[in-house]
Amino acid sequence: MAARRGLWGVLVALWKGFCYTLGALVLASIAAQLWFFGNILYVARVNPASTAFMESRLDALRAKNPRASLRYQWVSYERVSPHLKRAVVAAEDAKFLDHEGFDWEAIQKAMTKNEQRGRVVAGASTISQQLAKNLFLSGERTWLRKGQEAIITWMMERTLSKRRILELYLNVAEWGEGVFGAEAAARYHFGASASTLGPEQSAYLAAVLPSPRRYDRARVTPYIAGRVDTILSRMGSAQIP
Repeated sequence: MAARRGLWGVLVALWKGFCYTLGALVLASIAAQLWFFGNILYVARVNPASTAFMESRLDALRAKNPRASLRYQWVSYERVSPHLKRAVVAAEDAKFLDHEGFDWEAIQKAMTKNEQRGRVVAGASTISQQLAKNLFLSGERTWLRKGQEAIITWMMERTLSKRRILELYLNVAEWGEGVFGAEAAARYHFGASASTLGPEQSAYLAAVLPSPRRYDRARVTPYIAGRVDTILSRMGSAQIP
């Protein structure tokens, strides 16, 4: 009988420990989501001076050169060339104005293509998903990080206008080694301001977005030339807020 009572006591203690641990994890998760939501409300009105991804890139640059800095200058939505807006939407997220953060058709196509190749060769992140990652998350590829990205994307789509999402994205996207935002990108690659970019220049900047550090100062490869032509052909039908 004493042995049974002892075993029962151990089981009760284990169950209590499990419940306390689970409760602590739930509370921590709720606190984290509230923190992200608070920051989304903040960037709805305030232009961010930096992002999680910028800070990560700056740390990497300073590991090689302690005096390294980022090229970054905020520019309002009105002062970004409409050609660049259309080029980015055409290249990165053609259904930007129609979806609520996720392009399920593109996700299905990407999954099918990856299954056929046996490895990850295609992605389907929308502009909203990319913005969520750039603003708040690390670059690591884990299911936990992707899950958090989805939650942040859902919150942003219900808090921010499409215009604000695109404005933020254009200002925090990476466009070269330590180069962030449309204004810095335009000056770095073309010696121009973001407001004066023409169709070809805009298509080039959109073409290098997936691998911006690979292409230095408007360097055009056969692949990029093909991408530029494709983007130019799609820009006319791209809808922007």
